[in-house]
Amino acid sequence: MTAQTPHSEVLLSVEHLSRHFGPIQAVQDISFTLNRGEVLGFLGPNGAGKSTTMKMLTGNLSPSRGSITINGHDILDEPKQAKMLLGYLPEQPPVYRELTVDEYLSYCARLNRIRPPQRAQALANAKARCGLDEVGRRLIGNLSKGFQQRVGIAQAIIHAPDLVILDEPTVGLDPIQIREIRELIRDLGKEHSVILSTHILPEVLSTCNRVQIINKGRLVYNDTIAGLNQRMQTSSLLVQFTRGPNKNALSAIPGVTTVETLEPQRFRLHYLPEQNPAERLVELSVQQNWGLCELTPERRTLEEIFVDLTCSEPAAPHVEQEVA
Repeated sequence: MTAQTPHSEVLLSVEHLSRHFGPIQAVQDISFTLNRGEVLGFLGPNGAGKSTTMKMLTGNLSPSRGSITINGHDILDEPKQAKMLLGYLPEQPPVYRELTVDEYLSYCARLNRIRPPQRAQALANAKARCGLDEVGRRLIGNLSKGFQQRVGIAQAIIHAPDLVILDEPTVGLDPIQIREIRELIRDLGKEHSVILSTHILPEVLSTCNRVQIINKGRLVYNDTIAGLNQRMQTSSLLVQFTRGPNKNALSAIPGVTTVETLEPQRFRLHYLPEQNPAERLVELSVQQNWGLCELTPERRTLEEIFVDLTCSEPAAPHVEQEVA
């Protein structure tokens, strides 16, 4: 189960979600929750089941088994009530290039049944949030791809939904546009819950506070960014000496489990996570005149963790420890 902070409010609940296409099991028994105010990064390689999951979460595809509940409304039993709480940006923004930004967003406001007295304010709020105030009268087809993405996000939030789902929102953008969209996503997370589907790993670290990884239809990782950072801190040290000890002397240091020889006088020390030997190693080096010249804690990258989880057979998923 996923841990919840005290007094947290579950907005989205997904239970035992599965979808098969004939003999192909695209999504297999996925369960998770999303609290209000969280930004969830949803990762997975091509063909892992991300798009199928997104389609089910948005009500565009029925699950073979399982349930999706948005603020207490089951998306199959109460589709209108559930979808009113949902905003969605597909990978290809659903914009009409022949309309101006104002025309298109007014149309989206009507689609979302925003009453006429509130439409002007809803339009103004969405444009302000997405940095579109200066382009309201321009044709969408004449805007850059970055601004078209902003228009796509504006249509997803114009009705102030509780949950916003963004599918690959920065694909094809230049570095400046990517930075702007990431900042917009962080801003959205202050007032909405956000699910960000992406294959760009740094995007998750820079915009999200939760991360999930799906592989071969199964959820194989589900944790906070803080938990992910802890996982990235591996329990190993790189050490090098000028007059170094032998492997037996290093193996005898409390906490050290194995010693790898990388080159003469250079080693990798693996140790118990709760018993870092760095301090004792420095003391011994001074006492024994080992000439310690390198002491480097190793750190795994998100890419390495991602590859480990997605290039092996799915096992029991890693989840946060439940808080009593």
